[in-house]
Amino acid sequence: MRHRLLVPGAAALSLMLAIPASAASPADVHGTPGAPGVGDSYYPDSGNGGYHVSHYDLRLKYQPKTDLLEGTATLLARTTQDLSRFNLDFGLKVSDIRVNGKKATFATSGKHELEVTPAAPLAKGKDISVVVRYAGKPSELKIDGFTAWARTPDGGVVAQEPDSAVWWFPSNDHPTDKATFDISVAVPDGTQALSNGVLASQSSKLGWTRYNWRSDKPQATYLTTLAIGKFDITTDTTADGLPVINAVSPDLGANLGSARASIERTTEVTEWLEGVFGPYPFNSVGGYVPNVPAHYALETQTRPFYGKQAFDKGTNVSVVVHELAHQWYGDSVSLKDWKDIWLNEGFASYSQWLWSEKEGEGTAQQLADYVYAQHPADDAFWTVKPGDPGADKQFDSAVYDRGALALQALRNKLGDKVFFDILKSWPTEHRYGNAAVGDFVKFAERKSGQPLAGFFDTWLYQPTKPAAGAGARAFAAQGLVAQPKSWKQIAATHDVHDGH
Repeated sequence: MRHRLLVPGAAALSLMLAIPASAASPADVHGTPGAPGVGDSYYPDSGNGGYHVSHYDLRLKYQPKTDLLEGTATLLARTTQDLSRFNLDFGLKVSDIRVNGKKATFATSGKHELEVTPAAPLAKGKDISVVVRYAGKPSELKIDGFTAWARTPDGGVVAQEPDSAVWWFPSNDHPTDKATFDISVAVPDGTQALSNGVLASQSSKLGWTRYNWRSDKPQATYLTTLAIGKFDITTDTTADGLPVINAVSPDLGANLGSARASIERTTEVTEWLEGVFGPYPFNSVGGYVPNVPAHYALETQTRPFYGKQAFDKGTNVSVVVHELAHQWYGDSVSLKDWKDIWLNEGFASYSQWLWSEKEGEGTAQQLADYVYAQHPADDAFWTVKPGDPGADKQFDSAVYDRGALALQALRNKLGDKVFFDILKSWPTEHRYGNAAVGDFVKFAERKSGQPLAGFFDTWLYQPTKPAAGAGARAFAAQGLVAQPKSWKQIAATHDVHDGH
């Protein structure tokens, strides 16, 4: 929500000044520490309690030769309780913190907790600013033996799920606290800096070029990306005038052609997805392929990341469809808890089935028949519950395939008209918010006028193979189904997503 700043008139100002000092005196505020996590089912230490961030302003400088990142992060937030202390999620070395302009003390704890104690306690419901100065080499920061920051021959890239922010900026690192972003990055002349949103401005001075990127719609911290290096950048616009920014590292070797051919379909895919899911929710779209030896892709908001090895087997438009579908399902409407991952991956996977149907390479029903037939009842595939797979199975292929299968079963049960109305109205009515699987079940019941709790329990929560006609038309029997033409390309994205 945006609030207009109103300048009070003289009478109103007198009234404000007449309020007893005790009503707003910080001396009356004592507060308690904010929680060091939001209590997520899978990652209880992620995020923090006691405040919500509305905007991040990151002013960074990065030297590719040394991997040194220097930063000043300004967070605009609002307290949700009286706070004596609050936490940020961050791992690099901090030199100074100010809260509301005054120096604060700080300490570190746990794996990535930065404990901030302001000069005076903070009252509930107040707007605050937090400025953090820091520096470090992100690739050397290891949490559980892992770093999300990847060095490249000419720079560095950060794009990971479910955690990436702690390696390069302090934040309230959970999808339930989304904010807008200004990301300003200075790099040596001849090097480029890519991030989310649109390039608001660019300038050069004394051998350094500064790129200023802006995301003006709510964005989860893990969906915030930064890529520094040398790229071939192409720009376009969709039929509705939406800016399209694609970038490919020129040193991808044999994968260069297939990478470029894939992400250059972004405009076409976005326009098609708008017909399925409704108006695109952000201020730009695109994708980038840096020289990172990774199979995985990630739906970083407005600018999906694709690892170089995602194109080892050639052009793959299907993975582009998947990541762009996430802009509606996962980015605009984000999960409330990481156990709700089906709301992201089931729908993005089903979008690939719909693309196959559009391209004449196998209908969604044929793909559903094929998936259903490939896994006998005793296959471990059916023990994974897409509605709550567990942290160790969060990105299991069953979350994607069984998750998409559930949607085809729902389509069969409700019919195309109602089903596609649900696909489009869900991201429209929940735009920029957060949701749980249970919220979608209730939404589908309301839209269809049918009780669906039992249906979703069968397809998303039971660790057994649903009967072929469980709430939908019968799927084909095991071993009797031809492989749809699109399946190999769809299956190639399974390895991509195992990298999460």
